[in-house]
Amino acid sequence: MLILGVDPGSLRTGYGAVASDGRRHRLVEKGAIVSPRKAPLAERLRHIHSGIAAVIERLRPDVLAVEDVFHAANTRTALVLGHVRGVVLLAGSEAGLAVHEFPPATVKQQVTGFGRAEKSQVAFMVARILEMRDPAEAGDATDALAVALCLACLRPLAEVPS
Repeated sequence: MLILGVDPGSLRTGYGAVASDGRRHRLVEKGAIVSPRKAPLAERLRHIHSGIAAVIERLRPDVLAVEDVFHAANTRTALVLGHVRGVVLLAGSEAGLAVHEFPPATVKQQVTGFGRAEKSQVAFMVARILEMRDPAEAGDATDALAVALCLACLRPLAEVPS
């Protein structure tokens, strides 16, 4: 099964594709959709939507896994991230993909064994699970790869609707 994980961000939306049979996981592709920093929000959202839609069209994943909005102290930040998640969810729905959403603590728990793991711990485990040379190799896509691995590890893939 090919899982596309997405870590929504208004300036950098990370994505990572993982092929998994539920026990073994292989990195297929990773990257980030970088939005124009000074562009209005509507233009950045269009850019993110078209970028994720293009990744979906190119990779043809079986399922989409998206990180949920965390509880941000800044209400505006949480609202903007909600908009970004919306265009990512829309791209997945338009492609007919089953979409799974996971809170950050669940992703960290599944990948590292600790729901409050630091970013460096997540990066280390993502690199180890996917047999990457070092955690920095994952870069902006680390969290997206972690989301994809969360879905792959959370329950048997036979139970995941595609």
